[in-house]
Amino acid sequence: MPKMTFIDPKGNRKEVDAPNGLSVLEIAHKNHIDLEGACEGSLACSTCHVIVADAWFDKLDESTEEEEDMLDLAFGLTHTSRLGCQIKMCDELDGLEVTLPAATRNMMVE
Repeated sequence: MPKMTFIDPKGNRKEVDAPNGLSVLEIAHKNHIDLEGACEGSLACSTCHVIVADAWFDKLDESTEEEEDMLDLAFGLTHTSRLGCQIKMCDELDGLEVTLPAATRNMMVE
């Protein structure tokens, strides 16, 4: 089974099983990783923003215009930022590393 590593804002690493077909957001939730996902993966927020390690970024499918629009709202945006709900695990991503940003912006809460 593929594995992936989450890195929290303090640099702590947690390697987890990453079943094919699940999103990074779903994998985070199954492993009690603090990645919010307020819209539950419906591309209506940026709370599942992750920063993909440089070595992995070009291996991901291209982001859609909708994802880019939501990323514009993300806190701490970088050139390798993606939404965790849009990254689906596959064998080619075995070993993927993502860092959680220091904060999120939840526009869905008033």
